[in-house]
Amino acid sequence: MKIQVDRNLELEQLKLSDSADIFNTVNSQREYLGKWLPFVEYTKKTEDSESFVNSVVNAPEDRFEYVFTIKHQDEFIGIIGFKGTDKANKKTEIGYWLSEKYQKQGIMTKSVSKLCDFAFNELRINRIQIKCAVGNDPSKNIPKRLKFKFEGIERDGELLSGNVFTDLEVYSILKSD
Repeated sequence: MKIQVDRNLELEQLKLSDSADIFNTVNSQREYLGKWLPFVEYTKKTEDSESFVNSVVNAPEDRFEYVFTIKHQDEFIGIIGFKGTDKANKKTEIGYWLSEKYQKQGIMTKSVSKLCDFAFNELRINRIQIKCAVGNDPSKNIPKRLKFKFEGIERDGELLSGNVFTDLEVYSILKSD
């Protein structure tokens, strides 16, 4: 499955062959990505990325999540997808990361917007949330731009590299918004 974001940008459902692109991007940007993404520290070889992709692609139906690569002119530049989807209550969370070279171009804002449209209109989701580490201003500016509502702080909500907990800002948007 593909979701066209604009003429140069598309979201393509994750597949096993994406493992090398994911690993190479993480491996070449460890310091940049590792500041806010706990998985970077544990991604030491291509097999680690393969295990992640395999867990998504081959998830049992009751735990399946839509996860997409972000491609700019067919080049892999990041990941976006749902996590922790609660089908009974029609709610989900969006997680994302983007290669440093493609920051500050509106790519993630447009991608999140398209993914929200997909969730509300195709998956019949009612509530979407995004959590961002306190201090990760580029990440939290995305839900703010898209008119998500700030709900509060999840104290010690994520364990970062170096065994340090960080608080998370929680944002949400409803289909009725």
